[in-house]
Amino acid sequence: MSRSPVTLREKLAQGGISVAENDEAPVLETPWFLRALQAFSGWLAAVFLLGFIALGMASVIESSVVSAVLGLAMLAAAYGMLRQRPGDFVEHLALAVSLAGQLLVAWTIGSALDGLSAGLWWALLALQVLLAMMMPSLTHRAFSAFAAGLALYLALAESGASFVASGLVLLAATGVWLNEFRWPARLRHMQSWGYGLLLGLLAMQSLGDFGQPLLGWRIGPGWEALAWIGPWLGDVLATLALLLLLRHVFHHRERDVAPARRIAAYGAVAVLMLASLQAHGVTQGAVVVTLGFAIGNRLVMGLGAILLVLSIARYYYLLEVTLLGKALTLAVIGVLLLAMRWGLRRWWAREGQGDE
Repeated sequence: MSRSPVTLREKLAQGGISVAENDEAPVLETPWFLRALQAFSGWLAAVFLLGFIALGMASVIESSVVSAVLGLAMLAAAYGMLRQRPGDFVEHLALAVSLAGQLLVAWTIGSALDGLSAGLWWALLALQVLLAMMMPSLTHRAFSAFAAGLALYLALAESGASFVASGLVLLAATGVWLNEFRWPARLRHMQSWGYGLLLGLLAMQSLGDFGQPLLGWRIGPGWEALAWIGPWLGDVLATLALLLLLRHVFHHRERDVAPARRIAAYGAVAVLMLASLQAHGVTQGAVVVTLGFAIGNRLVMGLGAILLVLSIARYYYLLEVTLLGKALTLAVIGVLLLAMRWGLRRWWAREGQGDE
């Protein structure tokens, strides 16, 4: 008597894997090009809507009270749109409406504080943090986190300590990504905040590397010493973020890390700190690359690689030596990096054989 063939469901059941009886069809995701078209349509609709509102904006701007009320109303409208009808079109339309409301609120605060000042940027920082926490949109949360980083940069730039902002933002981004899975219900929120902070850090680094820091020339009297020591303070904060990252990695490994490896890791941090005394920003790029590797996020690693390349390129451009000297320096660094890679691969291979 022939036996009936065993189905895949029965094999899984024998292996102790339960399979639901009523399997629902998987939800098909919208293709990326349709989502991009919906986002473009949302921004286009927002442009026409805001253009219509701008026709009567002159009388509104003259009154701080009216502009503040209208700005808060637009923020509330954006919140309501995101709560009621989620979707790419509505999400980007609500973001554009929210941006217009934020501009009106910023105009009101600036008028009350007599123009650009540290108080304006601190107020906008508080507003962006509030929006990043409350807005029910991942895109808006990421943008608010990005804007919060820039607002912090501008607030500290008023006192000549703009370089400290990048270190603080890096610390915040490291804390967010390392606690990504601590609250599963807020996983996507944490990711949007993390991406926004890293994009803000990339914007700060890019503007500084191209020699156009945001308000970097606005140094008040008595703050010259802080402006001089600012880049080193930023590197110290970046080194602190790297130490916290290494501590997290060592603490959450399944097996204890050998003392030799711990010493080698902390020695590499010390070498990196010494290198950043001349090439500012190298530590920040290294932290983000290590962070992306630690959490297995390729996009974070890519952002860190961009930060690292920008800082090295800036140091290479500002190096006061001849082109021949720069070329020889790059050649020596390349040979050393290849030698380090070869040595580390042989060392890890020996360590792996020893563990077996």
